[in-house]
Amino acid sequence: MTAPHLTLASASPRRRELLARLGVVPDAIVPADIDETPCRGELPRDYALRMAREKAMALEAEGFVLGGDTVVAAGRRILPKTEDEGSARACLELLSGRRHRVLSAIALKTPDGSLQERLSESVVRFKRFSDQEIAAYLASDEWRGKAGGYAIQGAAEGLVAWLGGSHSGVMGLPLYETRSLLKSAGFPIG
Repeated sequence: MTAPHLTLASASPRRRELLARLGVVPDAIVPADIDETPCRGELPRDYALRMAREKAMALEAEGFVLGGDTVVAAGRRILPKTEDEGSARACLELLSGRRHRVLSAIALKTPDGSLQERLSESVVRFKRFSDQEIAAYLASDEWRGKAGGYAIQGAAEGLVAWLGGSHSGVMGLPLYETRSLLKSAGFPIG
């Protein structure tokens, strides 16, 4: 009997690294090409789950398809994946000294076409940033393409005063929920 096929619907190197921590190596990596624009009035939790579902369902692949999405939210506001220094600065200034939520959703399309999903919700509080700390973080370029303008697995981790929830979820793939989801769907995992 051959092992089931798993496709990861994400180009994120972080998600691949995190899956490897579970001893899972995807057979294929195919980024889902979907519109990631939040719907008008969509809440962060609903948006994260919808994105994970749409990514998993967008691919026609044999076996299992795993989609995921991570959303940084300040209140009801969904923060962008920062592509320029101005948006990264705006996110960092908004998050400075305050708590925010990180919602990391995963969805698994099984070989029979059914869909299962999980959501990890974490709370992160940054220290209050000085102008020099913001300038240094922006100079690092770690923020580029990151939800909320930061990557917790890099220099930003030294600015986190408190974290409640899943560190791996804040990185982009909640390992407890991912393991549980794969196991319950019959994917062989230790």
